Amino acid sequence: MPGINEVAQLAGVSTATVSRALSGNGHVSEATRRRVHAAALELEYVVSSNASSLATGRTKNVGVVIPFLNRWFYGAVLEGAEQALLSHGYDLTLYNLSGGNDERRTVFEHFLLRKRVDAVIAISLELTPNEVSRLLDMNKPIVGVGGPLPGVRTLSVDDVAIARLATEHLLALGHRAIAHIGGNPDYELDFHLPTNRRYGYEAALEEAGVAIDPTLFHAADFTLQGGHAAAKQLLGNPRKRPTAIFAASDEMAIGAILAARDLGLHVPDDVSVIGIDDHELAEFFGLTTIAQFPALQGRMAVDILMEQLQPTHTADASSNTPLPFELIVRSSTTRPAQA
Repeated sequence: MPGINEVAQLAGVSTATVSRALSGNGHVSEATRRRVHAAALELEYVVSSNASSLATGRTKNVGVVIPFLNRWFYGAVLEGAEQALLSHGYDLTLYNLSGGNDERRTVFEHFLLRKRVDAVIAISLELTPNEVSRLLDMNKPIVGVGGPLPGVRTLSVDDVAIARLATEHLLALGHRAIAHIGGNPDYELDFHLPTNRRYGYEAALEEAGVAIDPTLFHAADFTLQGGHAAAKQLLGNPRKRPTAIFAASDEMAIGAILAARDLGLHVPDDVSVIGIDDHELAEFFGLTTIAQFPALQGRMAVDILMEQLQPTHTADASSNTPLPFELIVRSSTTRPAQA
């Protein structure tokens, strides 16, 4: 099997240059990097991960901690991160915390500290001061996705602003009886997403001079089934039926569309529906939504990690990068019938 010496000879460079070009560590011109990669490909040379780790102190592995794997949004963020890591030659070790507090404690107190990783990405997890301290003690880059974390480089979306935008879209169409399907208390653990989205909804109503009606709020669990059940409660009384529903996630919004159909209502003529996420099924259901580009969030997190892994990196470790969002209007929203 050919070794690094043969690659260096074929590419016309030193073995040190081959190592830098293939590991991504250290400066190598783009032309030289391409020549080295072409030589390695021609010779079918494979870098030894053990040797590379010993030489560079890098494992080329990133630990990713995620609260749920069976939710589309988290899976989409993860997919974006994984694709970006692969493009940089990194592997990914996934820690799914859906098992509860004991599992979370084990991950942060044992697995991440014991496992050899170059960096950690925490997706939609509001880390405790103790968890942050343990990770920082590893002297490894950390990026949090979902909200600000003291002492950690983060990317966050403004959930209040997102909810305001969704509600303002319905208000601009002429709706005043606007219901909201938000999260139940179980989802308040990380960055208070349901509360922030409810704040945004209520702030938009107040600014428009619309009185807040507590009976037009219903909690659910961010699933299609939960949104379906909540919407049936909201739409089941013909004498006090909202003309529009703002759901805190697309899955709940899709559930609301199906519930309306079950009740013999037409979306959007009888009730408009808007969600958040731009779920992969949103276009199929004609769902108006606030896109927050989860795959892009994953890629942006990896870009920040790659910057932090550079030897000359000196950026503020606790800075926060706002994440983009955008209103996408489809066929599930229109003016109310009486407007």
